[in-house]
Amino acid sequence: MTVPKRIELTQEQAGGLLMRVKTNTLEQGDYEMIKAIIDTLTFLGQAYEQKKTSIRRLLRMIFGARTEKKKNILGVNDDPKASGDNPDDSFKQDDVRDTEAGCCNEEDKKDAPKNKPKGHGRNGADAYTGAEKIFIPCTKLKHGDPCPLCTGRVYKLKVPGVVVGIFGRASVPAKVWEYEKLRCNLCGEIFAPDLPQEAIAAREKKYDETAKSMIALLKYGFGLPFYRQEKLQACLGVPLASATQWEKVEQGADLIYPAFEEMKRQAAQGDIVHNDDTTVKILELMKCEDESLRKGMFTTGILSIKSGRKIALFFTGQKHAGENFADLLEKRDSNRAPPIQMCDALSRNYSEAEEVVLTHCNVHARRNFVDVAENFPDECRYVLQVFEAIYKNDDITKKQNMSSVERLRFHQDHSGSVMEEFYSWLNEQFDAKKVEPNSGLGQAITYMLKHWKKLTRFLYVPDVPLDNNIVEQALKRVILHRKNSLFYKTLHGAYIGDMYMSLIHTCILDGGNPFDYLTELQKHSSEVFKNPSQWMPWNYKSTVSGITSEAVSAACMQAKNQ
Repeated sequence: MTVPKRIELTQEQAGGLLMRVKTNTLEQGDYEMIKAIIDTLTFLGQAYEQKKTSIRRLLRMIFGARTEKKKNILGVNDDPKASGDNPDDSFKQDDVRDTEAGCCNEEDKKDAPKNKPKGHGRNGADAYTGAEKIFIPCTKLKHGDPCPLCTGRVYKLKVPGVVVGIFGRASVPAKVWEYEKLRCNLCGEIFAPDLPQEAIAAREKKYDETAKSMIALLKYGFGLPFYRQEKLQACLGVPLASATQWEKVEQGADLIYPAFEEMKRQAAQGDIVHNDDTTVKILELMKCEDESLRKGMFTTGILSIKSGRKIALFFTGQKHAGENFADLLEKRDSNRAPPIQMCDALSRNYSEAEEVVLTHCNVHARRNFVDVAENFPDECRYVLQVFEAIYKNDDITKKQNMSSVERLRFHQDHSGSVMEEFYSWLNEQFDAKKVEPNSGLGQAITYMLKHWKKLTRFLYVPDVPLDNNIVEQALKRVILHRKNSLFYKTLHGAYIGDMYMSLIHTCILDGGNPFDYLTELQKHSSEVFKNPSQWMPWNYKSTVSGITSEAVSAACMQAKNQ
């Protein structure tokens, strides 16, 4: 907004001006005063609109964003019949869905499968994969015995009876073995029983791998700081000092870091790479008085996708997302084609020195219109309908498991015309002077036009995603840690946090158990150092099975030789 020229106007001068306007006897200089008044009112109106938008953004930052569905933004129902919208304005998405699903007539629609009804909310026994399973045999009868009530015979059922019990215990439990000691009153020799193998192992190593994994998982996976774990453990009768927790987590990191480094190398080979960053505090850097160093501190989230497999990486320090992304690409094989990079339009998120297929996030562009929807409901309704049509089309490609080429063709056929019409509408708002460029809506339109090619690259390049949501979701793990722990003390501590978060989140994306994964990495640390590529979240189970099979075969061979 341009600040209007300031003109001092007293109450008497304002009254005289109104009288001259009323009697149509304007004098020289009245035009300048009237123009200044109108410019001031326009300026105040624009400032009010932008201030409301800024307050809404601030509230969203403090209290979190509510859902951005169209009916919540515009205060109407998405159903055209309920909202009074013209059904023809919905881009005929119902027709597209019916055609693609093969439902071309009313009979086909009747035969189409209905949505599965909601369940009762209870978990079946099969869902408790981590529970201890205890088998109770029937001692009174066995398979094939005569029935005690008739002349028949009893047979074993395929589905056994099940009872599920839930019990509470410390997140890091402990065991205490007390064993009897006898001393000879003559020679003084002390005699003790043989200890179980578990107790012997505990004597040599008080904190085993499972304890280190649980502490790290609670801290870096679910945002429970060391001091809170300390208080929780104390309440449950298993003391665990926060300093001890850090010591054990650091020891565990020394055993598994080659897996993190290998994960970086594999992520660099990705076909699609999402990146973004968020702020962080590191006390070591905040105390540094070197003026030449950058004051900002960030945690960069990078999510690489290769052949459908997802790898999440986090990097904390003074580098921006674009700089961390460039460092990662240095590990990329030189014979690989440039990756697709998805990020928002901030310049710090990408590096012009790197050869990539740069694309921008449509959700960020859409949110600019969401922020001003209250002030421009009609215009924003149309824009939200455009994005709704695009995402419905993309949803169809996912449900039908289309290939990259099929997805590209589908978007070109069904989303291309929508985007062309949208582009013409955006330009018309400025060409016909329907929108003030400095208004909230004008700025949202300017953003769309400025980054149009990168926002619509999904219409020209296969596999280009529509948005950057997947890495935004990954960064929630970092934000949860920042919310509860507030800061890192040193860069070394930040590196360990990045390592655990990367391993944990990648394992979760792969559908694995991060507790089991961290434990196996520590137990087989020497193998991890020798061949880290065999200890990724998606293949470590087969590696462990191979080691177990080899050990069993060796034991059998040794017993046979003896």
